[in-house]
This record gives sequence, C-alpha cells and structure tokens, in this order.
Amino acid sequence: MKPFIKYILLGALLLFGLSLPQESKAAEEINATQLVMEHTADAHDWHITTINGHAISIPLPVIIKTSQGWQCFMSSQMGPKLQSLGLTLKDGKIYEGSKRVLDISITKDVVQLWIVVILLIIIFVPCSRWYKGKKPSDGAPKGFVGLIEMLTMFIYDDIIKETIPEKHIHKYAPFLLTAFFFIFLSNIMGLIPIFPGGANLTGNIAITFFLALCTMLLVNLFGNKHYWKDIFWPDVPWWLKVPIPIIPVIELFGVFTKPFALMIRLFANIFGGHAVAISLTCVIFITFQKSIVTGASVGSISFLLMIFMDFLELLVAFIQAFVFTMLSSVFIGLAHQGEEEPQKKLA
Repeated sequence: MKPFIKYILLGALLLFGLSLPQESKAAEEINATQLVMEHTADAHDWHITTINGHAISIPLPVIIKTSQGWQCFMSSQMGPKLQSLGLTLKDGKIYEGSKRVLDISITKDVVQLWIVVILLIIIFVPCSRWYKGKKPSDGAPKGFVGLIEMLTMFIYDDIIKETIPEKHIHKYAPFLLTAFFFIFLSNIMGLIPIFPGGANLTGNIAITFFLALCTMLLVNLFGNKHYWKDIFWPDVPWWLKVPIPIIPVIELFGVFTKPFALMIRLFANIFGGHAVAISLTCVIFITFQKSIVTGASVGSISFLLMIFMDFLELLVAFIQAFVFTMLSSVFIGLAHQGEEEPQKKLA
C-alpha cells in the first residue's frame, strides 16, 4: 500500500468517526504506550489487522530450547503449547519459571530481513545484467537502472572515494554500498503499514548492533600501524601519556564509543520516528472517545501532523542510511591514515 493511500484511508476513517453518534463510540480506553510498544517490537507472528476482536495474523515458527529439549511449533499454537510445557510469555519473551529460554524463532523481524534481502537481489541482479556487454561509449542507463546507478555513484563518489585511500576503496566499497541500500530499503519497508512491510527492522537494536559491529571489526582488524600508534601513543605532550596515560585511555575508549554511537543513532532515530507516528494515530482515537468536538478539532490536527511525520520519515529513511554509511566510511578511512599514495613519475 502506497503512503498516500494510507493517508486517504485514515482521512476516510476520520470522517467516518465524525458521522458516528457519541453512544456508539463507548469503547475500551486506548493504551497508547502499549500500542506503540506492540507495533515497534519484534513478535512471534505477523499481525495484519483485527476484525471484531479477532486478530488476523501470519503464524511463524517458534523454535525454543527448554529443560525438556528443543520445541518447535507455530505461533498460532503458542498459547496451549506454552501452557502444556509450563512456560510463560512476558513482553514477547518466553520464560521457564524465572529463566528465559533459548529462543531462535523465525520472528517478524527475521522474515522482514529475508524480504529485504530478496528485494535487494531482485533490484541489483537485473541492474548488473544491464551492464553486461555494454561499452564505455554506450549511453547511460535510464529509468530504474539509472536511478540505482545514480544512488550508487553518489555514495561511491561523494562518500567512499572522499574518505578512504584509493588503494583500499575496492576492499571496503562492497560493504559500505550494501550497508547503505540495506538500511535504506529496511527503513522504507518499515513505513509500509501492511505486509510485506511494517516491521521495525532498523528500529531493532539487535540489527543496528550487528551493523555497527561489522564496521568496528573492519576498522580495528585492518587498521594500519599509524591508527594503533595514534591510539596508544598519540602526538600529544608527554605528560598526557606518562605516568598516567590519559589520552591513550580516551583514544582506546573511542574504539568502542564510535560503533556504539553508530548503533544508537540509527536505532533511536528510526524507533523514535515510528513511535511518534503511532502516537499521533492513537491521539485521533483517544480524542474521539472523549467527545465529537474534541475528536474533530484535536484529531484533525493530529492527522495533519501524522502526514507530516510520514513524509519526514521518508527523508529520515534516506538520511539515516546516508549518515551510517558516511560515518562508517570515515572511521575506516581514519584506520588507514598516514598512508601515502605513490606518486606518479613524470615522463
């Protein structure tokens, strides 16, 4: 479903609420906090919608290890199965007594991850085939292939080539380009309200942790001697290094704070954007529960703000992918600082 279709449907819902008599809207109080957490958290099933109190969901495999061994069942059977095993479900986590069980289930975020990977393959394999048999003198691609080339060359020319020494570009460019398109597409998919979108993939700190960990490993495993020298023996006055290694400790601490900042920045921005958008949606229903007048006034403002937030999230989806890629490229480039490029001999 396109974003503008979602706006039309929400607008129709708002108008429908105005036409309802006050007595028909006496419903249970909406818990905005609970709704925000439910829509932004991972889950063992993929909830589509609720009709007449009946939840319509896509069941997913639940794979857990308990004291009785490995257990595998579909999420649609979770209630009776957990009860028969003496397990409890709390905040989406499965516990055996007070101990959390080992859970390697195929959750909503895992399925969303697979969908994003499949989409990346569908996008880039045809694009790569377009270039086969082409000559440098041939015209530039148009349409969708041209758009992908524009984004690729933008990241490659304006970020990677500007921050990483030339002889290392081809080593790190595949990771950086993959990270950019993976984050960007994951962010876009998170804005689609229904399956196959809607999962808060980059708003899951486990995903951002892994992406930041990849950058950390590339920086520290392949950093040159100048990089490590600037950490343990930086060019600062000696009394900042001995007898108390103040600056080396700070620099060593930075080895871990840089990827931590990458992880938190991406997670917080995406999670926060989704939380605000869902909260504004909740305001519409909460105000209509109070009164028609309050719902028509405050709910209308909330609806406009929600549209603004969705457009803003489209921009944030690109900016966060760009920022993560740029900072990763800068950190990798700093790990190769001090390397001089060979000078071309004059004829």
